Amino acid sequence: MNGPGDTTRTPGRTPAGTPYTVHGTGPRPVVLAAGAGGTGRIWEHHQIPALTAAGYRVVTFDHGSQAGGPEALAARTVELLDALDLPPCPLVGHSLGALAVQELLLTDAHRVSGAVLAATRGRSDVTAEALARAETAAADAGTRPPPAYEAYVRLVLNLSPRTLADEGAAAEWLDLFELAALTGESAAADRPLPPLGHRLADYGRIPVPVLVLGFADDVLAPAPLGREVAAAIPGARYTELPDTGHLGFLERPEAFNAALLDFLTTLAPTDPGVSHAP
Repeated sequence: MNGPGDTTRTPGRTPAGTPYTVHGTGPRPVVLAAGAGGTGRIWEHHQIPALTAAGYRVVTFDHGSQAGGPEALAARTVELLDALDLPPCPLVGHSLGALAVQELLLTDAHRVSGAVLAATRGRSDVTAEALARAETAAADAGTRPPPAYEAYVRLVLNLSPRTLADEGAAAEWLDLFELAALTGESAAADRPLPPLGHRLADYGRIPVPVLVLGFADDVLAPAPLGREVAAAIPGARYTELPDTGHLGFLERPEAFNAALLDFLTTLAPTDPGVSHAP
């Protein structure tokens, strides 16, 4: 098993050009799929150190803000699994990444030993549709708010009231969001996109172990919608983390990592000799 000092990083690109990084040298692979912001770096401060210390070899990848919907990102994820010739292994998705993993579980479940779905949903809702219409209208009008205003909107959409009540923490998050807006790497791109239709009935066909993680104060992917996903998948577990908004894996990383690692220990060990062919 690797220790906390294992900081090995092996970058690469798939044949289609998707940048990826393999972190650590552990025998057990796990793939992390980010949300609509699309950068694998979002996992580096908290999840990758915890996973590599536990003996996992962690694969992250950049799919960009123009990744498309869940089906397109699912196809890109399968292409990554093929490029690295990975055996069936756990997939962890957040927001759009979770929606993509859900689609992959419907088409290529033989590639997956288990899945963690954070800040997910199986259908759209009124507020998600309203936000999508508003953002489409703003894009069509060619308007963009000043970075300071964008940072404030990102703050209240992505974080919990507990964090907002901590003035020091709120100020730090505002700085991060404003920097992202100024550099064009807005952390708010990590918003969930509405799924393609109502998918809950289809999720009854998912055959692998699944943990759905809901964030209690998430306004972009409300926890009750994640609970619906868990109820639709046979045998799925549901865990809800308190005092967490949409970026709960960054806001309360200790609680998130504990739930993640606890679930991974319940999965059958990945056998590198097992074929991933259908």
